[in-house]
Amino acid sequence: MHTSTMRRSARAGLALVASACLLASCQNPDNHPEEETSAAAPESSAPQSAASSTSATTEETTETSAAEHEGPRATAEGHVVVLSTGGTIASTHDKTGAVVPTVTGSKLVEPLSGTFDKDKLTLEVKDIAKLDSSAMTLDDTDTIITAVNKELQRDDVDGVVVTHGTDSMEETAIAVDTFQDSDKPVALTGAMRPFDDPDPDGPDNLALAVKTVTDPSNKGRGTFIAFADHVIPARGAFKSDTTKADGFANNNGKKQPQRPKALKFKPLGNTRVDIIAAYPGAPADLIQRSLDSGAEGIVIEGMGAGNIGDELAQAAKATAKKVPIVLTTRVDHGPVEGIYGGAGGGATLADAGVISSGTLRAPQARMLLAAAISTDTDPAELFPDAD
Repeated sequence: MHTSTMRRSARAGLALVASACLLASCQNPDNHPEEETSAAAPESSAPQSAASSTSATTEETTETSAAEHEGPRATAEGHVVVLSTGGTIASTHDKTGAVVPTVTGSKLVEPLSGTFDKDKLTLEVKDIAKLDSSAMTLDDTDTIITAVNKELQRDDVDGVVVTHGTDSMEETAIAVDTFQDSDKPVALTGAMRPFDDPDPDGPDNLALAVKTVTDPSNKGRGTFIAFADHVIPARGAFKSDTTKADGFANNNGKKQPQRPKALKFKPLGNTRVDIIAAYPGAPADLIQRSLDSGAEGIVIEGMGAGNIGDELAQAAKATAKKVPIVLTTRVDHGPVEGIYGGAGGGATLADAGVISSGTLRAPQARMLLAAAISTDTDPAELFPDAD
């Protein structure tokens, strides 16, 4: 080898050694303040494990983090029925790349085989549907409610988990809660990434749901959404993001939502309740067209704290004398309050008999109004959080 070549090789070797030393220094946490390390770490959309999360609880009484129930997942005990209904959690990519429900409930629980102590916990799986939840009808909701209540009546069952698509999970959750005449917990869960994703979030969410319904402190508290390391009461829950793994939020703040007395189940499938979105200049005939199409109740998604334009308000006040109308808001957080006067102000509408949804948004308000109509219940009784 020529002398010049040897020198170049030696210099290259020294450069590699120096680079390796520099890399080791960067990776050594002792060389960097802890706060700089956490600040530099990119935010990940992947959910944390239900057993290892350190996220803080943001809603002290209504939303809990799995970190509050820290401990081995194997401590979960009892008999849990898992009802599989489809959704992203049970979906895989087809030949075109589209995501479609294909996976059975038994396959969904397989990743949990090493998570829980089989001598202490029994997971019984039943497939009741393979649905894209955006395509669900009230008949499908009836099927899920009936299946949940059937399992809750069994003496050997301690809780029920429903795997479900995220698009309409909040509706099914509050529907199940409304007809849940049992103190055994129910949890709905799903996923933002499909079953065949390289990093699926479904297994962790399902494990959290199982822990939720086997937690003795949840007895008598109704139905929950267990998702991305958070356990949220059904009432006031809503899907808050279209892509993040932590895709659900709670609109109750630090208040524990009031749960009305459970209704005796009556099918919702034949009950039509429409949602009308208010906007500046919305015409009155939106309501009449809905009524002409067979609506038995109407939810108006208002603006701000619950306000609508003059023309739509005149129609709403007249219609509220014969058909129940519930007023909600398009704003994510905060209650609907009758503060403003004027033709379409919330206070004026309340005086005319329009019912406030309180902390519930349009999708859940629609489910409650349908339940009230189908059971011949005063709709106001199902909105106890409203002023």
